[in-house]
Amino acid sequence: MSEKRPKSKYKIDRRLGCNLWGRPKSPFNTRQTAPGMHGARRAKPTEYGIQLFAKQKLKGHYGNIGERKFRRYFAEAGRMKGDTGQNLIGLLESRLDAVLYRSKFVPTVFAARQFVSHKHVTVNGKKVNIPSYQVKPGDVIEVKASSLKLPMVILSVESVEREVAEYIEVDHKAGKATYLRVPELADVPFAVEMEPQLIVEFYSR
Repeated sequence: MSEKRPKSKYKIDRRLGCNLWGRPKSPFNTRQTAPGMHGARRAKPTEYGIQLFAKQKLKGHYGNIGERKFRRYFAEAGRMKGDTGQNLIGLLESRLDAVLYRSKFVPTVFAARQFVSHKHVTVNGKKVNIPSYQVKPGDVIEVKASSLKLPMVILSVESVEREVAEYIEVDHKAGKATYLRVPELADVPFAVEMEPQLIVEFYSR
């Protein structure tokens, strides 16, 4: 199984000007310019620009979620009790593809999306092929036994680039991951600073 759009994550890194997932192979590590023949000059950002950048970083981190879908997440976060920004992070981290990525069964969020779509996983024993499926605390995600033998999965599990998120309990040999709780911003192992409050301000303009 090959990863669809393998260079997508690198294009996002270049466009946003940061190593969004903290990967050693990110081109941003060696060339910190925007895409283009000579790299676009980065003007001093406006308040709107700073808020927009915060939104683009968060959308990009989860596989470049579309604007319409992202707005729905924001609207749902606003209807929930508590802080809207924290709620937004919780909703995004509860996506099935995000939980799979945080569990280290796949190397990237893009691979996680494809992995789920190709029916390699179940949630509480039921097949789920919707990457945005909302996982609840206590849910058990299982990777098919045959899928555990895929080179991509083996390499991801053995990789030392990142650790399993603390709010997920994983048994890689059994191919199981239990989503223990919905995390807050401080719990999520983002490679770059995420600022959901700026996103709240962006949509409140």
